[in-house]
Amino acid sequence: MAETASELRRQILLEHNEEQSSTSFHGGEKLIPIEEEMEDLHDGLSFGQFMVAGSVAGMVEHMAMFPVDTLKTRMQMLASTGGFSHSGVGKALLSIMRSEGPFGLYRGIGAMGLGAGPAHAVYFSVYEFCKEKFGGNKPGHHPLVHAGSGVTATIASDAVFTPMDVVKQRLQLRCSPYRGVMDCITRMLKEEGIRAFYVSYRTTVVMNAPFTAMHFATYEAMKEALSGISPETASEENLFVHIMAGGVAGAIASAVTTPFDVVKTRLQCQA
Repeated sequence: MAETASELRRQILLEHNEEQSSTSFHGGEKLIPIEEEMEDLHDGLSFGQFMVAGSVAGMVEHMAMFPVDTLKTRMQMLASTGGFSHSGVGKALLSIMRSEGPFGLYRGIGAMGLGAGPAHAVYFSVYEFCKEKFGGNKPGHHPLVHAGSGVTATIASDAVFTPMDVVKQRLQLRCSPYRGVMDCITRMLKEEGIRAFYVSYRTTVVMNAPFTAMHFATYEAMKEALSGISPETASEENLFVHIMAGGVAGAIASAVTTPFDVVKTRLQCQA
């Protein structure tokens, strides 16, 4: 099997040190420990940089896919509670466009913006921190480390995101009684209390924990396999590798956890 990016880096360092050893009696150059140099060559970022990168990535992802999320929420809810009586994506889209216009697909996007940034900052920084501490950045494939890091990260990020997710989904419903984000937050606090914002937290974790474990384990395995197809680009963060690995991982994880997502949506939208 082709060498991974980490193994290629290590080989480069070994060759470098061998060259320095053979010429050290002339120039007296000091050898650099492989572990130290590997840390310098590793493409990791600082904790703060992971938070910023994760926050931006999460907001871009959710904002771009928000119309699809609105369709999903409407289809998961009962017709009597703001959902659709039909389950087809095309019919749901046409229904919104006819009755509410294109802006109906973006109702509640403000809540998404408020929640997605902080939640994804926590998500990616915790994931990378745990992966580093558990040895996931060492040469070789470590699916259990990646899965465990992903589960830990999603438990932390869900605690941040769930309140705004509840607000978002209530605003996405057909004939939502709320005028906007602040009106929804104020009325929920007054009429239902703080517990209403976390009524679905346990279900969310039950859904997202296996989703994240499957997603990251599959993602890292796919990256490893795809990078092996082209050894000359194995040391690069190839866009094609990320797109293919992320797409396959997301599709598999979503197929398994969608039933929990339906339960979560109905819990969050009950008043």
